[in-house]
Amino acid sequence: MSTRIDRISEEVMKALAEAMRSVKDPRVQSGLVSVVHCEVTNDLRYAKCYISVLGSEAQAKEVMKGLKSAAGWLRREVGHKVQLRYAPELVFELDNSITHGAHIAEVLHELKNDGKLGGEDAE
Repeated sequence: MSTRIDRISEEVMKALAEAMRSVKDPRVQSGLVSVVHCEVTNDLRYAKCYISVLGSEAQAKEVMKGLKSAAGWLRREVGHKVQLRYAPELVFELDNSITHGAHIAEVLHELKNDGKLGGEDAE
């Protein structure tokens, strides 16, 4: 991918994360929501935004519904901040990588506390 598209993708990600803090929809504010990554297409028409929600699966579904209903407003806000001729249409995808990583860390912590996992500071 070109460096211009990479730079625009990064700017869209930052602008979206900032705009999401201002969304009034309680579904979006229900959990710890973060923008993990954005990929803007070469024609700058679409931006696939990967969203991570730290919480239950039901919370994640509600957050995604809230984001989809606020997509028009978010697109306008992102367009103002990124300053492109046309603001890309935002497509939201749920990314479970942070939740999955937190679960793995929790399992490793439990194993270490049970003495089943060796380490430098294991007793």
